[in-house]
Amino acid sequence: MWNNFAEYILSQCEKNPTKICEIGVGKFTQVFDYLSKEENVEIFKTDISPNDSSVIKDDVTNPDLELYKDLDIIYSIRPPSELQPYIVDLALKTSTKLIIKPLFNEDINTKRVQLKLKNYKKASFYILGE
Repeated sequence: MWNNFAEYILSQCEKNPTKICEIGVGKFTQVFDYLSKEENVEIFKTDISPNDSSVIKDDVTNPDLELYKDLDIIYSIRPPSELQPYIVDLALKTSTKLIIKPLFNEDINTKRVQLKLKNYKKASFYILGE
């Protein structure tokens, strides 16, 4: 399923390079690792509590907008529901495509913004900006 999720993100890469950010990476890096091997992808990851020096410290509730300037895609895997509206706001402020993969069977909390449920092979997630 995670490779299918990463494949979908790659299918959205329309620029060369495509600039991507994973928000709230935590300890799960499988999708990031898959995407970072692609030649046409420039990718970085952020978290409020970075696990290592490869993660940029940023608080999505008060983001450093300069970090997200010129991004093409933002994605987040299993973000807590209380952070989801902030991730949506960030995508809207930066005019960036957004892909959120919530916990299995979790309702998405995006307040006033409707995200579209997308099924791609064995992965299902929500998108904004497609």
